[in-house]
Amino acid sequence: MTPAFKIVIPARYASSRLPAKPLLDLGGKPMVVRVAERARLAGAEEVWVATDHPEVRAACEAHEVAALMTRADHATGTDRLAEVVAQRGWSNETIVVNVQGDEPLIEPEVIVHTARQLAVSGADIATVAHPIAEPADFFNPNVVTVVCRADGDAAYFSRAPVPYARDHFAREGGGANLPDGLPALRHVGLYAYRASFLKAYAGLAVAPTEQFEALEQLRALWHGYRISVALVDAAPAPGVDTPEDAERMRKLFDRA
Repeated sequence: MTPAFKIVIPARYASSRLPAKPLLDLGGKPMVVRVAERARLAGAEEVWVATDHPEVRAACEAHEVAALMTRADHATGTDRLAEVVAQRGWSNETIVVNVQGDEPLIEPEVIVHTARQLAVSGADIATVAHPIAEPADFFNPNVVTVVCRADGDAAYFSRAPVPYARDHFAREGGGANLPDGLPALRHVGLYAYRASFLKAYAGLAVAPTEQFEALEQLRALWHGYRISVALVDAAPAPGVDTPEDAERMRKLFDRA
């Protein structure tokens, strides 16, 4: 059974690599609108774009996508979600799924899976991971690994290759291959939150691990919040982070 949930799409206007990224034209519609259209297919009660720029709000409203203005000084997308929760007056038990505004190919099924994981687990946060098959991914510091406990909650997230197969890698001379059965999982940055956590988030001190790993989710673990991990078979469709990504996505939508 799918629980009731809401979706918020943070859409910050500024981007060092792609200025005005939410407004990137994809087949005649802004990217943030494409994301919202995909998100709607998940069956959420409400879908909101949370932005810091009037042009993004205007673009959304021109395509009948609900949008909220939020502060420009938010350090993270999570802070922006928390402002939406406050603006909308959502109750503590409301499930809020954070869909990134640069993922126009996001699978609605993964959104639903994440919301369901949060509801079933009783955790404060739910997120997504998939098995890592390639050594190059496992040892890539841009790939975030997650180690789970027996109950499916995250024990730790890292940019390091964890869990590290000490004996296997010593015997094989490095990362030529991964040993059979290694529970290597790649974290996917899709989150579902209970609104109660988002209301508390702004008051949480930054964790030392977060500062060194540059991983915001470690703040929640540091303060004792539970993050339940939903497993999927493979990586979701990639988002748009670079000009090369943008060009690839434009061509894809132009062909559609």
